[in-house]
Amino acid sequence: MKLKYKNTPKTPMTDESIVELYWARNEKAIEETDFKYRKYLLSTLYNIVRDSLDCEECLNDTYLGAWNSMPPSKPNSLKAFLITIARRTSIKRYHSNKRKSLIPSEMTISLSELEAFIADDDNIDTYFDAERLGRIISDFIRSLSERRRFIFLSRYYIADPIDTIATDLSLSRSMVNKELAAIRHELKEKLESEGYSL
Repeated sequence: MKLKYKNTPKTPMTDESIVELYWARNEKAIEETDFKYRKYLLSTLYNIVRDSLDCEECLNDTYLGAWNSMPPSKPNSLKAFLITIARRTSIKRYHSNKRKSLIPSEMTISLSELEAFIADDDNIDTYFDAERLGRIISDFIRSLSERRRFIFLSRYYIADPIDTIATDLSLSRSMVNKELAAIRHELKEKLESEGYSL
Protein backbone atom coordinates (compact mmCIF):
# COMPACT_ATOMS: atom_id res chain seq x y z
CA MET A 1 0.00 0.00 0.00
CA LYS A 2 1.34 3.39 -1.04
CA LEU A 3 1.15 6.17 1.53
CA LYS A 4 -0.10 9.54 0.36
CA TYR A 5 1.37 12.65 1.96
CA LYS A 6 -0.25 16.02 2.00
CA ASN A 7 1.64 18.67 0.15
CA THR A 8 2.17 21.36 2.73
CA PRO A 9 2.80 24.77 1.20
CA LYS A 10 6.14 26.33 2.03
CA THR A 11 5.97 29.26 4.40
CA PRO A 12 8.29 32.21 3.74
CA MET A 13 10.93 32.85 6.36
CA THR A 14 10.84 36.06 8.38
CA ASP A 15 13.00 38.88 7.10
CA GLU A 16 15.09 38.68 10.27
CA SER A 17 15.85 35.00 9.63
CA ILE A 18 16.76 35.67 6.00
CA VAL A 19 19.12 38.50 7.03
CA GLU A 20 20.75 36.13 9.54
CA LEU A 21 21.38 33.68 6.67
CA TYR A 22 23.13 36.46 4.74
CA TRP A 23 25.24 37.27 7.79
CA ALA A 24 26.13 33.59 8.19
CA ARG A 25 27.17 33.59 4.46
CA ASN A 26 24.65 30.82 3.89
CA GLU A 27 23.65 30.62 0.21
CA LYS A 28 20.16 29.58 1.29
CA ALA A 29 19.64 33.33 1.89
CA ILE A 30 19.33 33.87 -1.88
CA GLU A 31 16.88 30.98 -2.23
CA GLU A 32 14.70 32.28 0.61
CA THR A 33 14.85 35.83 -0.72
CA ASP A 34 13.81 34.62 -4.15
CA PHE A 35 10.95 32.56 -2.71
CA LYS A 36 9.59 35.48 -0.68
CA TYR A 37 10.24 38.49 -2.91
CA ARG A 38 10.74 37.31 -6.51
CA LYS A 39 7.27 38.28 -7.78
CA TYR A 40 7.34 41.69 -6.09
CA LEU A 41 10.84 42.50 -7.33
CA LEU A 42 10.14 41.35 -10.90
CA SER A 43 7.02 43.50 -11.01
CA THR A 44 8.99 46.58 -9.99
CA LEU A 45 11.86 45.77 -12.33
CA TYR A 46 9.48 45.27 -15.26
CA ASN A 47 7.87 48.66 -14.62
CA ILE A 48 11.28 50.21 -15.23
CA VAL A 49 13.06 48.12 -17.89
CA ARG A 50 10.06 46.61 -19.71
CA ASP A 51 11.92 43.51 -20.85
CA SER A 52 11.69 40.02 -19.32
CA LEU A 53 15.33 39.11 -19.96
CA ASP A 54 16.53 42.42 -18.53
CA CYS A 55 14.30 41.81 -15.50
CA GLU A 56 15.91 38.43 -14.83
CA GLU A 57 19.40 39.91 -15.14
CA CYS A 58 18.49 42.82 -12.86
CA LEU A 59 16.96 40.37 -10.37
CA ASN A 60 20.19 38.36 -10.27
CA ASP A 61 22.16 41.61 -9.84
CA THR A 62 19.81 42.54 -6.99
CA TYR A 63 20.50 39.26 -5.20
CA LEU A 64 24.24 39.70 -5.77
CA GLY A 65 24.01 43.24 -4.42
CA ALA A 66 22.20 41.98 -1.32
CA TRP A 67 24.79 39.21 -0.85
CA ASN A 68 27.68 41.69 -1.12
CA SER A 69 26.02 44.19 1.23
CA MET A 70 25.16 41.87 4.13
CA PRO A 71 27.33 42.09 6.14
CA PRO A 72 28.12 44.88 6.91
CA SER A 73 24.53 46.09 6.35
CA LYS A 74 21.81 44.68 8.58
CA PRO A 75 18.57 46.16 7.22
CA ASN A 76 15.53 46.67 9.44
CA SER A 77 13.31 46.19 6.39
CA LEU A 78 14.63 43.58 3.97
CA LYS A 79 11.88 44.43 1.46
CA ALA A 80 12.86 48.12 1.35
CA PHE A 81 16.55 47.18 1.19
CA LEU A 82 15.97 44.86 -1.78
CA ILE A 83 13.75 47.29 -3.65
CA THR A 84 16.41 50.01 -3.31
CA ILE A 85 19.04 47.71 -4.81
CA ALA A 86 16.59 46.58 -7.52
CA ARG A 87 15.75 50.17 -8.46
CA ARG A 88 19.41 51.16 -8.75
CA THR A 89 20.15 48.11 -10.86
CA SER A 90 17.16 48.55 -13.15
CA ILE A 91 17.64 52.31 -13.57
CA LYS A 92 21.21 51.67 -14.73
CA ARG A 93 19.83 49.15 -17.22
CA TYR A 94 17.07 51.60 -18.20
CA HIS A 95 19.63 54.31 -19.02
CA SER A 96 21.72 51.81 -20.96
CA ASN A 97 18.64 50.74 -22.95
CA LYS A 98 17.58 54.35 -23.47
CA ARG A 99 20.93 55.08 -25.10
CA LYS A 100 20.12 52.23 -27.47
CA SER A 101 16.75 53.89 -28.24
CA LEU A 102 14.58 51.10 -26.88
CA ILE A 103 10.87 51.52 -26.18
CA PRO A 104 10.17 53.89 -23.26
CA SER A 105 9.09 52.23 -20.03
CA GLU A 106 6.63 53.21 -17.32
CA MET A 107 9.63 54.91 -15.71
CA THR A 108 9.89 57.29 -18.68
CA ILE A 109 6.22 58.13 -18.42
CA SER A 110 6.22 58.66 -14.65
CA LEU A 111 9.35 60.83 -14.75
CA SER A 112 7.90 62.93 -17.55
CA GLU A 113 5.06 63.84 -15.17
CA LEU A 114 7.62 65.42 -12.83
CA GLU A 115 9.66 67.23 -15.49
CA ALA A 116 7.50 70.33 -15.33
CA PHE A 117 8.94 71.31 -11.98
CA ILE A 118 11.97 69.11 -11.22
CA ALA A 119 15.09 70.42 -12.91
CA ASP A 120 17.55 68.13 -14.64
CA ASP A 121 20.72 66.93 -12.91
CA ASP A 122 22.87 69.79 -14.21
CA ASN A 123 20.48 72.39 -12.80
CA ILE A 124 20.24 70.61 -9.48
CA ASP A 125 24.03 70.67 -9.20
CA THR A 126 24.10 74.33 -10.14
CA TYR A 127 21.26 75.68 -8.02
CA PHE A 128 20.80 73.21 -5.24
CA ASP A 129 22.67 70.78 -3.06
CA ALA A 130 21.33 67.34 -4.06
CA GLU A 131 21.50 66.01 -0.51
CA ARG A 132 19.43 68.91 0.81
CA LEU A 133 16.93 68.46 -2.01
CA GLY A 134 16.65 64.78 -1.08
CA ARG A 135 15.91 65.68 2.55
CA ILE A 136 13.22 68.18 1.56
CA ILE A 137 11.49 65.66 -0.71
CA SER A 138 11.78 62.91 1.95
CA ASP A 139 10.25 65.20 4.58
CA PHE A 140 7.47 66.09 2.15
CA ILE A 141 6.70 62.42 1.45
CA ARG A 142 6.63 61.63 5.18
CA SER A 143 4.14 64.46 5.69
CA LEU A 144 1.62 62.87 3.29
CA SER A 145 -1.27 60.72 4.48
CA GLU A 146 -0.70 56.97 4.20
CA ARG A 147 -2.85 56.71 1.06
CA ARG A 148 -1.24 59.66 -0.70
CA ARG A 149 2.25 58.42 0.25
CA PHE A 150 1.36 55.02 -1.24
CA ILE A 151 0.16 56.68 -4.45
CA PHE A 152 3.26 58.90 -4.77
CA LEU A 153 5.79 56.14 -4.04
CA SER A 154 3.99 53.60 -6.20
CA ARG A 155 4.08 55.99 -9.15
CA TYR A 156 7.45 57.70 -8.78
CA TYR A 157 9.54 55.18 -6.82
CA ILE A 158 8.26 51.81 -8.02
CA ALA A 159 6.98 53.22 -11.35
CA ASP A 160 3.64 51.40 -11.13
CA PRO A 161 1.14 52.17 -13.90
CA ILE A 162 -1.87 54.32 -12.92
CA ASP A 163 -4.22 51.37 -13.46
CA THR A 164 -2.26 49.20 -11.01
CA ILE A 165 -2.36 51.89 -8.31
CA ALA A 166 -6.09 52.39 -8.89
CA THR A 167 -6.72 48.65 -8.56
CA ASP A 168 -4.55 48.36 -5.42
CA LEU A 169 -6.53 51.13 -3.71
CA SER A 170 -9.95 50.36 -5.24
CA LEU A 171 -10.02 53.83 -6.77
CA SER A 172 -10.88 55.05 -10.25
CA ARG A 173 -8.06 55.93 -12.61
CA SER A 174 -9.24 59.55 -12.67
CA MET A 175 -9.10 59.72 -8.85
CA VAL A 176 -5.47 58.50 -8.85
CA ASN A 177 -4.58 61.07 -11.53
CA LYS A 178 -6.30 63.79 -9.50
CA GLU A 179 -4.39 62.78 -6.34
CA LEU A 180 -1.07 62.72 -8.21
CA ALA A 181 -1.71 66.16 -9.70
CA ALA A 182 -2.51 67.54 -6.22
CA ILE A 183 0.62 65.95 -4.71
CA ARG A 184 2.83 67.30 -7.50
CA HIS A 185 1.36 70.77 -6.96
CA GLU A 186 2.03 70.57 -3.21
CA LEU A 187 5.57 69.33 -3.81
CA LYS A 188 6.18 72.22 -6.20
CA GLU A 189 4.96 74.69 -3.57
CA LYS A 190 7.16 73.03 -0.94
CA LEU A 191 10.25 73.23 -3.12
CA GLU A 192 9.57 76.88 -3.97
CA SER A 193 9.12 77.72 -0.28
CA GLU A 194 12.54 76.17 0.38
CA GLY A 195 14.15 78.39 -2.24
CA TYR A 196 14.20 75.96 -5.12
CA SER A 197 13.68 78.05 -8.23
CA LEU A 198 11.15 76.44 -10.60
